[in-house]
Amino acid sequence: MATSLSYASFLSALLALLLAPGPTNTLMALAGAQKGFRRVLHLLPSELLGYLATVLTLAWLGAWLFECWPAAGVTLKVAAAIWVMYLAVKLWGARLGGRGKTEVTALRVFTTTLLNPKALIFGLVLLPIPADAQFLPKLGLLCLSATAVALTWGVAGALTQIGEAGGIRLCIAQRIASIWLAVVSFTLLASLLRT
Repeated sequence: MATSLSYASFLSALLALLLAPGPTNTLMALAGAQKGFRRVLHLLPSELLGYLATVLTLAWLGAWLFECWPAAGVTLKVAAAIWVMYLAVKLWGARLGGRGKTEVTALRVFTTTLLNPKALIFGLVLLPIPADAQFLPKLGLLCLSATAVALTWGVAGALTQIGEAGGIRLCIAQRIASIWLAVVSFTLLASLLRT
């Protein structure tokens, strides 16, 4: 299926998934709200490495892995749901300013992106097999698109700091991010119950 996607279809599907609110986007927006746009720039490599680690592994080994170990998909979803709920709980109790344990770190962005269900779709469905001539150009499009979307979410977060009410907006942004991450976690667990 993935090899038959035109570049336009591939890019449309890619952007639809990447732009949707999710755990990585939430963290990038929160990083912008906590520390400004420069912090988002520092976190970009962590996001890209997280996506590449999952996507490349699944592109090369995914079909074989799921054939040999059918429970791998369930295990990945459970791990992702637990991690995202952990982030939600930490954000809910966060003190204003995002210091210490609630600060958006490179390790948190990497781990969250590594476990992001979107990466599963990129590696198993959207990208062609690595032997296909379109694999590297489409992988490049994925990296460029992920960067553009992360910057967009980071700018949105940084905009919460404009004006005198920036601290209040940061607190509200952290609470909204916490609730959204909890929703994502419950959605992942609910998808396991339906299968």
